[in-house]
Amino acid sequence: MSELPNCPQCNSEYAYEDGTMLVCPECAHEWPKDAAGSGDDEKKVKDANGNVLLDGDTVSVIKDLKVKGSSSVVKVGTKVKSIRLIDGDHDIDCKVPGIGAMKLKSEFVKKV
Repeated sequence: MSELPNCPQCNSEYAYEDGTMLVCPECAHEWPKDAAGSGDDEKKVKDANGNVLLDGDTVSVIKDLKVKGSSSVVKVGTKVKSIRLIDGDHDIDCKVPGIGAMKLKSEFVKKV
């Protein structure tokens, strides 16, 4: 009997096959059987140059970014340390020096 992977959603070990899909009985998550063996469940976040970003990296802003709801601007070349990757449209959560906590899109930064 082949070893089935754990559920990518809740990490349950009780996944089962249902036709061409794998199903988790605990959270009801379904995913294709062929995607289970890829081992690449994590989304890779890349900067403007195509470098893979990781939690804790330092990045530099490549374009002036207006801060929504404020007259502040994040200037080109601003270095942001200790980024945290998150899911969503804005995939970097960080503290920008002089402005504070904000979320950035990875397409507007480059890895330092």
